[in-house]
Amino acid sequence: MRATVRHVTDGTCLVHGTNTNWVLLTEGDAVTLIDTGYPGDREGLLASLTEVGSSPEAVTAVLITHAHNDHLGSAEYLSAAYGTPVYTHEAEVPHARRDFLHQVGVGQVLRAGWRPGVLPWAAHALRSGGTVDVAVTAPEPFPTAGPLDLPGRPVPVHTPGHTAGHCAFHLPHLGVVVSGDALVSGHPTSRTEGPQMLTDMFHHERATAMASLDVLAELDGDLLLPGHGPLHQGPVRDAARLARERAQ
Repeated sequence: MRATVRHVTDGTCLVHGTNTNWVLLTEGDAVTLIDTGYPGDREGLLASLTEVGSSPEAVTAVLITHAHNDHLGSAEYLSAAYGTPVYTHEAEVPHARRDFLHQVGVGQVLRAGWRPGVLPWAAHALRSGGTVDVAVTAPEPFPTAGPLDLPGRPVPVHTPGHTAGHCAFHLPHLGVVVSGDALVSGHPTSRTEGPQMLTDMFHHERATAMASLDVLAELDGDLLLPGHGPLHQGPVRDAARLARERAQ
């Protein structure tokens, strides 16, 4: 499946896969990869690395916002094939190992099937590997607090609710926030455009996810790179507040 690479700012690319995004932070040919798309996005993922002058061998680390299949899809592949470390929040490590799974279930999807876009989204998710086993054998918690010693120097920011260990990543020197699924700008199951929360069925704890919007609102930045939807330009604090208002 194809992917579209958008160069956002110095050394930062937002890549649109099939309904899910990932982010490339580059220094020379070295890359920090934030999320990996669905398993079915692997061809597009590898092509995106080539397009920015890199390769899977040059991926310094994979950072996972959260361990849903549409973000974790190729993490174990990169780890097993190239020895790439996979880092996520300590609360998300057992989720990435699949000690448990907090992900929307078939029953929830069927109950919401009357909503526009839900059944086409579900069919795509199935085709793309949304229910296959993508467990990571040895995910690790972030090695340090604060900026990580990786290309882009991303700063993990715990934003739980969508999952217990969901993390955004802040690049304060570039004014960039990689928000994962804590704050998105679109989704196939939504008819809203612009900053928003995902629909309730996708969140493990909706109230906690709402509170995490306040965490994002404290981050300085004017470029929002979401897990779903296009790049959003404008103060991240305003985007987070708008999403909260829309979710009330």
